[in-house]
Amino acid sequence: MDLPSAVTLVEVGPRDGLQNETGYVSANVKIEFINRLSDTGLKVIEATSFVSPKWIPQLADHVEVFSAITKKPNIAYPVLVPNEQGMKNAIDAGADTVCLFTAASETFCKKNINCNIADSIQRFQQVFDLAKQHHIRVRGYISCCLVCPYEGNINPHIVADLALKLYQAGCYEISLGDTIGVGTPGKVQRLLKLVNTKIPKRAIAVHFHDTYGQALANILASLQLGISTIDSSVAGLGGCPYAKGASGNVATEDVLYMLNGLDIETGVNMQKLIEAGKFISEKLDRKPQSKLANIVLDQHK
Repeated sequence: MDLPSAVTLVEVGPRDGLQNETGYVSANVKIEFINRLSDTGLKVIEATSFVSPKWIPQLADHVEVFSAITKKPNIAYPVLVPNEQGMKNAIDAGADTVCLFTAASETFCKKNINCNIADSIQRFQQVFDLAKQHHIRVRGYISCCLVCPYEGNINPHIVADLALKLYQAGCYEISLGDTIGVGTPGKVQRLLKLVNTKIPKRAIAVHFHDTYGQALANILASLQLGISTIDSSVAGLGGCPYAKGASGNVATEDVLYMLNGLDIETGVNMQKLIEAGKFISEKLDRKPQSKLANIVLDQHK
């Protein structure tokens, strides 16, 4: 197999993972969680979301958290911004990388960010303008790239065209999300090949949920096509408040185990990663949603 020699793991647990938690997680816990992740060797850690507390109460402490974490010079700490106001708040907080969300489904887009797909792209233009003025990098997310919980199967050409629009607007990378975790390797490869006709491979990332246990298989299918950026969430934190039945993101520990077995370099220390997952899982009063982490932790009891 012609696999990448190195992969960048984008850790989304502190933002995408925690935003779906109903129980309150204190700012101090979030700060320590991110600092622990910073010690693992991860190069990208999605820190928080500069969105209205009305929409995501769990991340209402975004300014406090982002200001207090220990930022290491070799690590990026992207933050989600939903609109121009969120972008301005992120700039004031000192963010140098932001993320934008849209979807390949009109229904999901309206339920998630309260506008249709075309309007979402138009709304983002103000964010891109501010990003250029302040030399801030922008990462794009596209949800429901394979299947939508409301509309069913998604036409891959919609995803490819949307990825091109985001890339042309200024996104350095577009993460393609299997939001409800029902994708399979064949569908994933067909989608990636089509998207790659529109944007460079280096600008494509993948984001899989593990609802049907297909996430690792889908990641391997992506690696086989040369994709070298993978979103994951320590302890399998996450879900989607707008997608009924969606389980958590694929666990970073399980992805790292597979990559290590393929001799693909990540720079991430497994033991420190497991400890970070154990820390946040204990604060949430649950076991990590990672097969590997639970085996290792049981062995050390």
